[in-house]
Amino acid sequence: MELPVSVTVNGRRYDRTIEPRLLLVHFLRDTLNLTGTKIGCDTSQCGACTVLLDGVAVKSCTCLAVQAEGSSVTTIEGLAPEGQLDFIQEAFWAKHGLQCGFCTPGMIFTTHALLKTNRNPSSDQIRHALEGNMCRCTGYQNIVRSVQAAAAAGAR
Repeated sequence: MELPVSVTVNGRRYDRTIEPRLLLVHFLRDTLNLTGTKIGCDTSQCGACTVLLDGVAVKSCTCLAVQAEGSSVTTIEGLAPEGQLDFIQEAFWAKHGLQCGFCTPGMIFTTHALLKTNRNPSSDQIRHALEGNMCRCTGYQNIVRSVQAAAAAGAR
């Protein structure tokens, strides 16, 4: 049995018929070919699959695509549709908050969620907010610096 779903992704509406058990991460990657959303662990531990669902950061490996019915999803591809980096992406680039880039989309959306509620987070608050995101390449210091730079840029 398949179900119809209508989801707006990065400002574009998609109408598809899908299996009810299809995860949002697979819908984005396999059905819509938006591969910026990463599959890291399939257990919601790493945060690589984080996207914005109606403006709220969610791990798309724990959300069924049918649960996004009528919703708006923003993936990493949607932050810079015209090629102009979002201020958080710019901060991660400027402060070297990435190495391989695999965790970066999740880190950016987690930062987005943090800065939405706390425009000037301390280092401890940043580290706490990022606890649900794993990076296997860095020691997190440049990621924290990136979030601090994004906070400063967003406060302008």
